[in-house]
Amino acid sequence: MDHEQPFPADERIRLGIICNLRHENADDDEAEFDSPQTVAAIRAALSRRGIDAVILEAGPRLPEAIRRSGINMAFNIAEGRGGRGREAQVPALLELMGIPYTGSDAVALGVSLDKAMCKRLAGACGVRTAKFAVINAADDVPADISYPVIVKPNAEGSGKGISEDCIAADRHELEGLLERSLKFCGSLLIEEYLPGREFTVGILGNGSAKTVLPPMEIIYNGNTQRDYKVYSYEIKCNYKRHVRYECPAQLDKAQDEALRTAAGKVFDALGCADVARADFRMDASGSFCFLEINPLPGLAPGYSDLPMIAQAAGIGYDELVFAIYSAARERLGGRPDDTHR
Repeated sequence: MDHEQPFPADERIRLGIICNLRHENADDDEAEFDSPQTVAAIRAALSRRGIDAVILEAGPRLPEAIRRSGINMAFNIAEGRGGRGREAQVPALLELMGIPYTGSDAVALGVSLDKAMCKRLAGACGVRTAKFAVINAADDVPADISYPVIVKPNAEGSGKGISEDCIAADRHELEGLLERSLKFCGSLLIEEYLPGREFTVGILGNGSAKTVLPPMEIIYNGNTQRDYKVYSYEIKCNYKRHVRYECPAQLDKAQDEALRTAAGKVFDALGCADVARADFRMDASGSFCFLEINPLPGLAPGYSDLPMIAQAAGIGYDELVFAIYSAARERLGGRPDDTHR
């Protein structure tokens, strides 16, 4: 991969966990940011493996903080601020400074955050998606789209921007929804609503050595919006009341293989590295449709989907965090780097 900087030898690693911290009483703008407790858990997991790390918050002064800290490797979990390229900010900076890091590069992160672009790429590699369109004005709605549809921001994650009123059953409802939503978001994704079961799939590693973990199913306790089930930000925040999780999901062998294969295809097509989590939903016929992929999956212990998936696969939290680090080390060859002594 183009962003591969030589990896420092273990005994010379000065690691920085680069993050955006979610502050107490934060608004929706920080929905994807990590809590101080999550960052502390990652640091503790690495420390128990003999890897000490400093915590660096991503912001305008990050370059100065990196130089002052003397880190020569980064564990990147930063979501960034502002625009559809925000997740690419820290990887691009690290590449500029010649510092190796865990996870996907700026290109993979930028493409994955743009849902429509990512869906086009998934379709090009043979992975099915629901029919969709990107809307910047109400007049952009295609005449042939099938209802009901779900409306969400084209470049957000964690259910952010998916409101408690995001389903339109017909053109009239859609026009009203767009009138409200376009005031706050310049680019919306309109996607045919998929009524079937919902799954998320974790991926660890790279190339032929990557592991696609057993799929986890998100099972709704009931409808969340009228006659529909939507995994919105509000539902995720109050998941214990609205959903339960089953891992491994109850799938037959062919379904399990199809779902894992599709997740691996999107991971490879995007050029993701080390870790990701891909989301799917079944259509009315029971076919899997790709929703999105998150190469910066949440790592909150006991809460985020990936740690739950890993736990069900027999991978404890410390082992998961170290697996991400180890995947980067193996990908980069574990070669000493004399540049950052």
